Amino acid sequence: MRSKTTLAAIIVAIFVVGAATAPPVSAAPPRDACSLLTQAQISAELGVSVQAGEHVVASAPGLCGWAPPGGPTISGRKVVLNLKTTEAFNIGKTPIKGIIKTPVSGIGDDAYYTTASGLGTNLSVRKGDVAFNIALHGDFPVDQIKAKEKTLALQILSKL
Repeated sequence: MRSKTTLAAIIVAIFVVGAATAPPVSAAPPRDACSLLTQAQISAELGVSVQAGEHVVASAPGLCGWAPPGGPTISGRKVVLNLKTTEAFNIGKTPIKGIIKTPVSGIGDDAYYTTASGLGTNLSVRKGDVAFNIALHGDFPVDQIKAKEKTLALQILSKL
């Protein structure tokens, strides 16, 4: 009987020590892009009131857009957030003729701006196994767009 009790105590001790020293389980990557930014955060960066974020494609919860009432327009102010895989993030770093890729420090584990003439500038960010792209559009100079995208990216990262 004593040997069974001793064996049970050893098993319990191993389980407790193992559980206490196991690495923490990481949270699953976010799936709903609309949950990562608020109307107030977007409105502050765009300088106009926006509607609640909407999935650009109903079946794609990783893609969310915010725009003023009445919906987005071609040249209007808006923000689009796209959650993507780290593989897509890395592929996006590939040099392409006519598109400027600029590394950025101080945002996540890795980040870069992509600028294409006539298409604007957007920011891609990776933190661990989560990656996203944020694009702010409107009548802002490129330097302001970059600063505003960075601000929004840091707000997203604070939730991860």
